[in-house]
Amino acid sequence: MERIIFHIDVNSAFLSWSAVEKLKNGETLDIRTIPAIIGGDTKSRHGIVLAKSVPAKAYDIHTAEPVAQARRKCPNLVIVPPDHALYKRYSQKLMALLHTYTPDIEQLSIDECFLDFTPIASQYESPLAAARQIKEEIKSRFGFTVNIGIAPNKVLAKMASDFTKPDRIHTLFYDEIPAKMWPLPVDDLYMVGRSSANRLKSLGIRTIGELAHTDKDYLQQEFKSHGITMWEYANGIGSDTLHPQAREAKGVGNSVTLSTDISQAEEIQKVLLSLSEKVSARLRKAHQLAQTVTVEIKYSDFTSCSHQSAFFAPTNTTNEIYTASCQLFFELWNKHPIRLLGIRTAKLISEDAPQQMSIFDLVPDEKQQRLDAAADSIRNRFGKDSIVRGSMLH
Repeated sequence: MERIIFHIDVNSAFLSWSAVEKLKNGETLDIRTIPAIIGGDTKSRHGIVLAKSVPAKAYDIHTAEPVAQARRKCPNLVIVPPDHALYKRYSQKLMALLHTYTPDIEQLSIDECFLDFTPIASQYESPLAAARQIKEEIKSRFGFTVNIGIAPNKVLAKMASDFTKPDRIHTLFYDEIPAKMWPLPVDDLYMVGRSSANRLKSLGIRTIGELAHTDKDYLQQEFKSHGITMWEYANGIGSDTLHPQAREAKGVGNSVTLSTDISQAEEIQKVLLSLSEKVSARLRKAHQLAQTVTVEIKYSDFTSCSHQSAFFAPTNTTNEIYTASCQLFFELWNKHPIRLLGIRTAKLISEDAPQQMSIFDLVPDEKQQRLDAAADSIRNRFGKDSIVRGSMLH
């Protein structure tokens, strides 16, 4: 299978995170909906623009321009001072959630990262379906939006995530480069700064496509090694290798936003079973056992609730996670229609970690373990839909 990389980028991160926090603290005005910036000091009006709202963009306000200049463009501009401790907390929350999908994450900055989708591809209908789930879960849990770029390497994934914003998903595969990337100005190419862009334009190279078709040796002569890098990126050549930071997995989970609201117990149980299968398969692949499970419900009116319990003994079997999830769900559910369901396991330990035994552990459910292992093997080889439980069929 061709490698597939996601680039996940928070839309106007500092401004979005400040907006979400203000709303949580009781403010009624969402600064994302008015001309607003993050930057400088409200009293002194010094500093630069660190982030801007979409309405502020309409006044031709740019990131990194002086705050005083931005205020001249828009006299009623709302200026919010930066809160870097707050941004760090939101970044940590985002990365913790993404690590419940896969450990293969390379954080590029406080508000963006690469995610290697290839090892978990069999768990999803398609890369687009997975990206939609990730994007919607981020929005649902935290209240801010992201762009996701999907591509065969990192540079193309980053380029794709910079297409139309906010709250969008874009692909940029090799056959899409001529139509989607080459018409763009050279300024838009990753790693082409202002001075390089101006120099390229002075040489008559104005679009990424023109750069891609420029003689490589000529670019090397003009820009040294950076000329080769720009030429490679313009032609979609880049690394597909991620460099994840060592990180202990704290949880594994999955959630799904339902295509239609549901309120029938039988249909709900089918969704819980499907989620349990995905979560347990990921635990087994990581050779982890979960000690707790949480069920999350979001109702059709967008109110949310969750409930957690501990397993009698650490587990990664589908049946035990499903049984516990059903029990939690029916303790929590108020009978109203449901928009989203989620299952999340936590307090993970290695499969071979020493455990306190009880009399119930003396005869392990080897049959269930063999069934789970067989199902994992079949799905890994033939795809996630190659084996389906009878209870899932209508």
